[in-house]
Amino acid sequence: MVRIRKILLATLLVLLVSYNPGAVERSNVVTNKLTPGNIRLTNTNSSGKEFAAAEKTIRSFMHRWSITGASMAISLDGKLIYARGFGYADTTSKEETQPYHKFRIASISKLVTAVAIMKLQEEGKLSLRDRVFGPDAILNDPYFSNPKDKRVYGITVAHLLSHEGGWTQRWGDQMFMPLLIADKMGVKPPADARTILRFALDKRLHFTPGAGKAYSNLGYTILGLIIEKVSGMSYEEYCRKAVLEPIGIYDMSLAHNLLSQKAPFEVTYYEPSDVVLKPSIYGTGELVPPSYGGNDVEALGGAGAWLATAPDLIRLMLAVDGFKTRQDILTDQSIEFMTDNDNGYAPIGWKTTVYNGTWWRTGSFPGSAGMMKRQSDGIGWVVLFNSSAWNGPEIYSYINNMMYRVLSQVKHWPNNDLFNYSLPIPLKTNVSDSSSF
Repeated sequence: MVRIRKILLATLLVLLVSYNPGAVERSNVVTNKLTPGNIRLTNTNSSGKEFAAAEKTIRSFMHRWSITGASMAISLDGKLIYARGFGYADTTSKEETQPYHKFRIASISKLVTAVAIMKLQEEGKLSLRDRVFGPDAILNDPYFSNPKDKRVYGITVAHLLSHEGGWTQRWGDQMFMPLLIADKMGVKPPADARTILRFALDKRLHFTPGAGKAYSNLGYTILGLIIEKVSGMSYEEYCRKAVLEPIGIYDMSLAHNLLSQKAPFEVTYYEPSDVVLKPSIYGTGELVPPSYGGNDVEALGGAGAWLATAPDLIRLMLAVDGFKTRQDILTDQSIEFMTDNDNGYAPIGWKTTVYNGTWWRTGSFPGSAGMMKRQSDGIGWVVLFNSSAWNGPEIYSYINNMMYRVLSQVKHWPNNDLFNYSLPIPLKTNVSDSSSF
C-alpha cells in the first residue's frame, strides 16, 4: 500500500511540474499569428470605401483585356499605402488573388540584376569598366575563350548594363531558342545559360560594343553569370543576401518552368484560348503552352527569372528611388548613374528614365505581365498580371492610363504604412511552430 502511494505521489508531482498553462497559451498564440492571414498583407488591409471608384476602374480594365488575376501596390512618400489583389490566383480552386501572391516579373528582374551589379561595384569587387571576356577579364573560363568575333574582348560590364554589348535580336532572341541551341551545341535540351552564351560567342556580333544600343536579354543573363563569378555565390543567393534581405524582402525567388514546380503562393498563369502551342523545351516532342514548358524562364536568370509580390517590388523601388523619405540601398552616385540620361549609359535596369524624374520598368512573359513606376511626385506603383493580353507590349500604355485614372479617383489616401502589417521573415507553406523558420 505504501509503495502504491509513493507511485501515485510521484506521478502527481510529474504532472504538476509539467503543467504550464502559460506556456500552452503562448504556443497557441504564436501558432495563430504565424498563419498566412495574420502574418502577411491581405485584401482586407486596403478595403476602405475611398477605393470604390478606383477599384471599379481596375475591374473594368481586367474585364476588357481578359485578365484573370492582378495584384497592385501603391506607395506615397516612402510608405506603402495600398496593396490589393483582384480576380483569381487560380481559377480551378477559385483562390482569390491576395497581395502575398507571387508572380513571374519577367524583365523587371533586370532591375534586381542591375542593383546587384552596382552593389558589387560599391563593395569594390568589380568596376563597370572591367572587361567581361578574355584572359584577364571576369569570365576568363576557357569555355568562353576564342570567340569568333574578337570585338567581344571589348565588352565591359557597363556595356551589358546599358544593352550596348553588340548583340541584337536580328535573327531571334538567343534566350528563346533552347531547342535549336541544344541541337547545335550537342547537349541535352534545354540549353542552359552557359551553353547559350557559348553559342552566341560562336557567332559574329551585330555591332561594335559601345557603338550602339539594342535590347538584349542575353546581356543581362551574362550579368547574372558575372555576379556568380565575382561574388562566389549563386546569382540568387547574392541578390538575396546583398540586395533583397537588407531592404526587408524575403519571399522573392527564381521561377521554374512547369506547373508542377510552382512556388508557395505563386499564381497560375493564363494565356489566350487561341495561343499557339510550342514544342516542349525538354525535347519530348510534346506540344505545350508557352507559359508552361514552351519557354525556358529558368535560363533567363538575371534577365527575367524572378518571382515577386507587388508589395515587395514597391520595397525594391523605394530602395533605389533617390528620395530621402526612405533609405536607399545604393549610393546617390550609383542611382544617378542608373538614371541620368546624359551619361551615355542610362537607363540602367530601368526601361525608361525621363528627365522629369519619372522612371518605369516593364516585364512580360507568356501568361504574365507587369509594370512598376516611380513618379516625380513621390508616388510609386506596381501592377502585376497572371494573364497574357492579346495586344502584347501595347498593354503597358493602357496600364499607365489606367493607373492615372486610379490615382485620380482616390481623394484621400490612408496615412498608415502597410509595411507595418507584415513581419520581415520568410513564410513557409505550412506553419505549425517556430521550427518552420
